[in-house]
Amino acid sequence: MVARVATFALSEQMVSAALRTQAKISERQIETASGKVSSDYGGLGATSKKVIDLQVSISQSKSYEDAASSADDRVQAMYSATGSIAELLSSYKSELTGAVSASGTDASTLTSAAEGFMSEMTSLLNTQYGGRYLFAGSRTDMAPVDLSSYSNTTSATAADTSYYTGDDQLASAKVSDSQYVTYGVTASNPAFEKAMRAFSMIANATSSPIDSTTLSSALDLATSALDAVTGVQTKLSLSASQLERAVNNQQTYQSDATTLSDSLTNVDVAAVTAEISTYQAQLEASYSAISKIQSLRLSDYLR
Repeated sequence: MVARVATFALSEQMVSAALRTQAKISERQIETASGKVSSDYGGLGATSKKVIDLQVSISQSKSYEDAASSADDRVQAMYSATGSIAELLSSYKSELTGAVSASGTDASTLTSAAEGFMSEMTSLLNTQYGGRYLFAGSRTDMAPVDLSSYSNTTSATAADTSYYTGDDQLASAKVSDSQYVTYGVTASNPAFEKAMRAFSMIANATSSPIDSTTLSSALDLATSALDAVTGVQTKLSLSASQLERAVNNQQTYQSDATTLSDSLTNVDVAAVTAEISTYQAQLEASYSAISKIQSLRLSDYLR
């Protein structure tokens, strides 16, 4: 009887050990199937906080990337509109150059052309992107240029921004924890003001034909405006480059952080497969031992 009780206890221990090994095999098989160490943070143990922190930072990085990308899109739209303004000024210069060279230029024809150029420029400065007026400063909900409030400017020297309804606040995008990028330009910029005045000088000229002094002054002003618009384009290009770098920086960070997070949460399939093989060998040995112990009989030793 003593022998049978001792054998029972040993059998129970070996069965418990075999069940634990079998449970480990099941866990590893689930990990292999899902590719994850655990289906929740609780199963990650001490690494769970690091994984959560990484995922929060990745989410924040994506927000910064989106902000930089949206700002870059707006800068690109502004650059395109400014390029069109430069083309208008080039065409206008050609008109004025021809008028200066010719004698007795028809005032109505040149005046009509100037009015057309001014109307086109107004439309370009009132460009919207994503429901926002791009050249209005922070007043993005209203068109920045309104010619109805623009005086009939004919001065070659006195600046006049009475056409402008926006403010002087430039847009800014937060592209990292510590970096803001200020970008853009308003319709009141001196480059645009000079262009509007160069158009207005001819559009509102009263003499016919337009006198050579007025034509030459308008031409000089248009030339200066064109040079200034080119400078505005350069600044917009620099802002675009800065925003694109910010986007790339955030994408690089997200890639690195995701790789680190995956290394903490993803299963090393090769290592787990090796563990499963080891546990299976242990389980088979346990079953063999249990079978042998349970087959023992006292009568086998009394023969």
